[in-house]
Amino acid sequence: MGSEKKRSNPLSQAMVAGSAESVAQDLIACPSVVGIGASAGGLEAFEQFFRACPADSGMAFVLVSHLDPGHVSLLTEIIQRVTAMPVLEAVDQLEVEPNHVYVIPPNRDMAILHRRLQLSEPAEPRGLRMPVDFFLRSLAEDQQENAVGIIFSGTGSDGTLGLRAVFGAGGVTLAQEPSSAKYDGMPSSAIRSGYVTHVLPVDKMPAALQACARRLAVPPETPPEPTLAGGLNHILMQLRTMTGHDFSLYKKSTVGRRIARRMSLHTIDDADVYIRFLKKNPAEVRLLFKELLINVTSFFRDPDAFVLLQKKILPELLKGQSGDFVFRVWVAGCATGEEAYSIAILLRELMDEARQAFKVQIYSTDLADEAIALARAGLYPLNIAQDVSPERLQRFFVREEGGYRIKKEVREMIVFAVQNVIKDPPFTRLDLLCCRNLMIYLEPELQNRLLVAFHYALKPGGVLFLSPSESIGNHTELFSSIDRKWKLYRTNPSLKTSSAVMARGAAGITEGGGKIPGEGVRKVSETNFVELTRRVLVQYFAPASVVTDLKGDIFYVHGDTGKYLRPAPGQASLNVIEMARDGLATELHAAISAAAAEGRPTLDRPVQLESDGKRVELGLSVRLLPGTEGRPSLLLVSFQDRVPAAAGPARRRRSRQAEPGRIEELERDLAYLRESYQTTIEEQQASQEELKSINEEMQSTNEELQSTNEELETSKEELQSVNEELITVNAELQAKIEQLSGMQNDMKNLLENVSVGIIFLDRHLSIRSFTRDAMRIYRLAASDIGRPLNDIKSRVHELDLLEAAAGVLDSLVPFEREICLNGDTWMLVRIQPYRTLDNVIDGVLMTFTDITARLKSVAVQEALTLADGIVQTIREPLIVLDGALKVVFASQSFYDIFRVGPEETVGRLIYQLGDGAWNINALRQLLESTWVGGQEFSDYPVEHDFPGVGYKKIGLNARRFIGKTGEPQWVLLSMQVTP
Repeated sequence: MGSEKKRSNPLSQAMVAGSAESVAQDLIACPSVVGIGASAGGLEAFEQFFRACPADSGMAFVLVSHLDPGHVSLLTEIIQRVTAMPVLEAVDQLEVEPNHVYVIPPNRDMAILHRRLQLSEPAEPRGLRMPVDFFLRSLAEDQQENAVGIIFSGTGSDGTLGLRAVFGAGGVTLAQEPSSAKYDGMPSSAIRSGYVTHVLPVDKMPAALQACARRLAVPPETPPEPTLAGGLNHILMQLRTMTGHDFSLYKKSTVGRRIARRMSLHTIDDADVYIRFLKKNPAEVRLLFKELLINVTSFFRDPDAFVLLQKKILPELLKGQSGDFVFRVWVAGCATGEEAYSIAILLRELMDEARQAFKVQIYSTDLADEAIALARAGLYPLNIAQDVSPERLQRFFVREEGGYRIKKEVREMIVFAVQNVIKDPPFTRLDLLCCRNLMIYLEPELQNRLLVAFHYALKPGGVLFLSPSESIGNHTELFSSIDRKWKLYRTNPSLKTSSAVMARGAAGITEGGGKIPGEGVRKVSETNFVELTRRVLVQYFAPASVVTDLKGDIFYVHGDTGKYLRPAPGQASLNVIEMARDGLATELHAAISAAAAEGRPTLDRPVQLESDGKRVELGLSVRLLPGTEGRPSLLLVSFQDRVPAAAGPARRRRSRQAEPGRIEELERDLAYLRESYQTTIEEQQASQEELKSINEEMQSTNEELQSTNEELETSKEELQSVNEELITVNAELQAKIEQLSGMQNDMKNLLENVSVGIIFLDRHLSIRSFTRDAMRIYRLAASDIGRPLNDIKSRVHELDLLEAAAGVLDSLVPFEREICLNGDTWMLVRIQPYRTLDNVIDGVLMTFTDITARLKSVAVQEALTLADGIVQTIREPLIVLDGALKVVFASQSFYDIFRVGPEETVGRLIYQLGDGAWNINALRQLLESTWVGGQEFSDYPVEHDFPGVGYKKIGLNARRFIGKTGEPQWVLLSMQVTP
């Protein structure tokens, strides 16, 4: 295997559209749009996601968050700080581009159509809104398999129905790992729904999206077309073997895309490898089966179609029907039951409007047992408020923890069952058949078979209700159009469908059993005549019977039991006692009780009952069937019609003569029993009426409490929505505060290290804040914040700083002046107006800069310049000394007379010049006295034989110079030289 080149998966790459190149071209031409929904705690998740997301992913990102409708959102600015992609606040009709991020603005609902964002103002800015569901559902409809839905932190269940729509469209769905979410309500709700393909921490999601995009977009080496079909067929055969359901006549593009997505999730690139994976992992088989079923629906899907159904179609079907009329409906492929309940609600509303009650039987079926279980429970998330009006929510639903439950009166109208509409027999004598968004996933051959079966199932004049994406094809002889837009059709009379359905049923039995044609021939030749005879005798001579458990619940029915049993009104039940007709229930209850408790059979007990307005005599038998090992006993209940035997006149005469007293006695007993029975019934009815009255009162009280509870729940939802908005705003403000805190820290360190005294004053010249160096001018303490500056004594006496600050505040002209502090410190005072970012004058700013060192430096430079001019003018030798008696400057005449250069003179002590000729103790004392005390001296004699110059007599004169700061700066030493 090491030398064999790895094969690419024909399913994940090419079988969806026919070739790998077409898939890649589609994805390149229409890059994915990623919708991300979040609520409370979502800001942190957004930042983590975009820190890990590359700027060139090729995807467009749309962020939908719960925002305060009255607050300006900072989300755009915050996200821009963590990503290099352009981040824009969405505007109406803005086209979505790759490598861009779009953020929903406050107080707007957002959808997408043809890759353009559609903004609208919500009807209610606050309350229970589902902006994430609203956008993701439009995204699924607009982008189909190019849609990506992601749910981050948040409370509630917003986003669950949106992910369901994206999943159903073939897109990718992700949810944040609940343990990593600040609030796990939204991601947990999405995960529980079963429509999330990836559950990951936020920072791992960008890599997962990139991996999915690479696996689907990179063109592989395309294998031959037979290999493609073979890989798909092998997977479907394996699926049929393990589940019993055949998807071979489903559309190959849809099936291939779904299988490719499952393979992509497991990073499997080869169909054979995936087949082996299915064999080893039964759980994956169930997940693949669930994904192929595409259980995506909603209440009143296509609302205009249901309005037409309620206003026109249903009234026509119900018009002129008698009181005992039963309206029969079949909802095929019902998924989780929303459409079945929608039709039941319409019928209930019509009955309330007409003030007429009629029987309704709605059969709702689907292939997925999990979906049917959800439909039977009738509990739906809060998000259905988007599809169901508030009036219907209040009328037909009960608010419970975490969702809405359908009321009992609507639930009892529907029977849910698992059924394979392709293989199992259809329901019959239907007035309305609803099958929406099922046939779009089937090949034309299978669509034709279903349409024939639907025609067979409907009454003449019955209505077929399809989705806008479906049609009857070429079967115009079977159906006539009622409304072409919403695909409503009425059946036409035809004799072809019965034989076609019977042939279809026979074919279905053969296919379901997996038998080959030759097997039927062999079975005929091996017929057991004993068994055949037994079956014929049972069919023609055995009485109508039912097999029940010891409680009377029916397991099996033999023969026609319609004379004796009928469906009980109310909630559907298969209990034989509850289904018994008038006159039979009491005897049947006694016989079953005797058989179950004592094992005593009842054989041919005579019973009279009312059936279809006629009195019927029958013989009732109840026998105990012994149970097998590990199974409980059963009961066989038989009903045998009794035909009175013909009697001759002589025999009747003898009987009357022999027992006249016995007959009278029996008649009296019978009359007494009837009176007792009637009395018991009347008493029981009275008790029932009382209980009914009490029950009605309890129901009324319960409805009042329920109404109060719903009002409280509504208030709770509104408060929760406001709380989520506040949490989002708080998170944005927290991020802003952290940014401002960092800037404040920077400013604090800056002000403390510039060594400038600064005082901030408001318009009333009260102190806002100040720096440490400002305490050199004013005696300030931390407690002085907010006090008027006039209350603080200034250390500056030559200038009224407060008056200068008031002048600047009035004239807006900056003030600047140099002042002397304590006689030895010079300060530069600047006073300027304090301007806000909006250019509003809001006080003054006073700064105090210590310029003492700068003035000293300037003074020294000025003195040096002056001395240089003087020295260069005087012909006598001259040197300048600093406080340490080092030579700072020497005149050119000094260099000429003593024949030295600047490098031998400047910077050296005077005692080191001339080989120590100036190292005279008395001279040193005089120079130090001149520097310290300002004492001058003249004609101090110095005689010395200077090397290279000769013997010289020198008279020294010294004078101290004071600088601008009042401190001594240097000593000027002049010389009178004589040979």
